[in-house]
Amino acid sequence: MRSRRVLLALIALAALPALAQKADRVWHAAYLSAGPRTADGSPPPALRAALRAIGYVEGVNIAYESRFAEADAERLPALAAELVRSKPDVIVVNGAPAALAAKQATSVVPVVIGFPSGDAVAMGLIASVARPGGNVTGHTDEVAPLSAKRIELLKDVLPTASRISVVWNATDDAMTLRYRGIEHAAKALHIEVQPVQVRAAGDFDTAISLMSRNHPDAILMVSDALTNMHRKRIIDFASAQRIPAMYEIATYVSDGGLMAYGPGIEETWATTAGYVDRIFKGSKASDLPAAYPMRYYLTISRKSADSLGMTIPQSILLRADNVLQ
Repeated sequence: MRSRRVLLALIALAALPALAQKADRVWHAAYLSAGPRTADGSPPPALRAALRAIGYVEGVNIAYESRFAEADAERLPALAAELVRSKPDVIVVNGAPAALAAKQATSVVPVVIGFPSGDAVAMGLIASVARPGGNVTGHTDEVAPLSAKRIELLKDVLPTASRISVVWNATDDAMTLRYRGIEHAAKALHIEVQPVQVRAAGDFDTAISLMSRNHPDAILMVSDALTNMHRKRIIDFASAQRIPAMYEIATYVSDGGLMAYGPGIEETWATTAGYVDRIFKGSKASDLPAAYPMRYYLTISRKSADSLGMTIPQSILLRADNVLQ
């Protein structure tokens, strides 16, 4: 409910100028994702809904064109080039590899990083948060404090944990930076990190075999296009082996995971819609400060906790934004 109120507030702030806009032009919004194709081949429903709420109606004053790499990063440069050739007014990207491909494909078309895909400054996507420079802006992450928070939450739930497995896509430099942040945060809490790299779909069998041989106290999975597409492998393994696991996206908890700490999906896409709106109205990407997610949400599943034979401390449940029964 809280995220819904934040979303409505964002929409209300942007609605007045957008609703007054005449439908005398059809804006061309391109979408490039490192991940799987959406059900209808369009940008995420939450992004389209947020744009619709501030006056952009598909078939009236906005048209969408999308490309999906299906977790194959090698396809991204060609897909980005295709979108640039279609002469869009903006390219919204999902995933650091998609952002890098779009930045390499054009220095003219504005690029908006949609769902946060790592530290945009460290990845060279923007010059700074306050002054992005170039043609890229949008969301970024604070790797160090975010990694520390996730490790601290795991430690709060499992005070005796001394070894965790971290699953991440080692071909994604932004996710490797996130892994390094987790490794540093774990060291400060005297927790040993077992690195579990995946680079392709076939690596998940190897990853699961490694964790089966060296049973960790907990798992933390870093989310990108590849791990997202194969998340059920890790979620089901953790459940079968009775290993508590932390994720970065709340929907993973709905899929059977124990807990997640990450940004709200609806409000993040609403902020992205705000960037698109301002670019359509004449703002330059270089002049639009990048943004961290408005807040992060802790989601916990009591059902998963029960199946793992563990009790979530009441202090953690009281801090949770969403508790799934």
